[in-house]
Amino acid sequence: MRIDRTHRGWFIGSVVAIGVATAIYVPYALRTPGPSGGSAIGLIYGSVGFGFMIFAGLLGLRKKFPVWRIGRAQTWMRAHLWLGFLSYPLILLHGAFHFGGPLTRVMMWIFTLVFVSGILGAAIQHFMPRVHTAQLPMETIYEQIDHVREQLAMEAGRLVDSACDALDGELSRASVGQLAAAASAGTDWDVTVADGLGFNEDASRQLRDFFLSETLPYLDKVGARGMALADPLRAKGMFQQLRILLPAALHSTIADLETICEEKRQLDQQRRYHLVLHGWLLVHIPLSYAVLLLGAVHAVMALKY
Repeated sequence: MRIDRTHRGWFIGSVVAIGVATAIYVPYALRTPGPSGGSAIGLIYGSVGFGFMIFAGLLGLRKKFPVWRIGRAQTWMRAHLWLGFLSYPLILLHGAFHFGGPLTRVMMWIFTLVFVSGILGAAIQHFMPRVHTAQLPMETIYEQIDHVREQLAMEAGRLVDSACDALDGELSRASVGQLAAAASAGTDWDVTVADGLGFNEDASRQLRDFFLSETLPYLDKVGARGMALADPLRAKGMFQQLRILLPAALHSTIADLETICEEKRQLDQQRRYHLVLHGWLLVHIPLSYAVLLLGAVHAVMALKY
């Protein structure tokens, strides 16, 4: 979720709320020898702050039941962000900036982690989509990444098979591009395409070896960190070397393989971006529910004792 102009009202309201809460707290703290969460003002801060925390936690239920017609999803997201943000300073004012006993101390440290991870997550979701769009022109639907990767491997295999079949003289399985190249060279169709283009078995072997040893393992492996073709500079050098070693008529096939590998790199990069965009939730969500549970226990114990 990007923080755009639609957040302006929430931002202004949050600034005003913090300003009012601070304006009330300062004279209260100056007049009271020991401000605490058990005072009337302290209880108000605590109740409002905990209420904001509960509302922010309800976003999870709203996502689990999208058919519920209780406000727009974007409104819930904005409310979650800004009310969750407001809850932290209100809870600090509630406790007069003291973490109290062991239970409260544990709760506040967890709450601090929730607060920081929420800010970090908001920043990531604001800036990361821009990077995502700029660096991934071949972006696909995340759930389709593995399927697309498999299709790339099959397409690369077909390209290499077609080229090698032509090199081996199987005219019926030569690609249209290879037939056109042979025709433009004035090839007599009484000889094989391989003869007409001046190809040989060595070129076929080199192309297939490169495909089986480098290209196919790279396309088959998810992520493929550490592999030569995963590095754009190394991959460029390898394909350039392949162009030098193999006949010019194969350069279009090599260029297609290079494009396929580039698309695979973008799929891997998209997967990494997705983990960054959503990985912080693995910390934020469990800790958020832990804070709500500890907050409820804290409230019951405070009222009881």
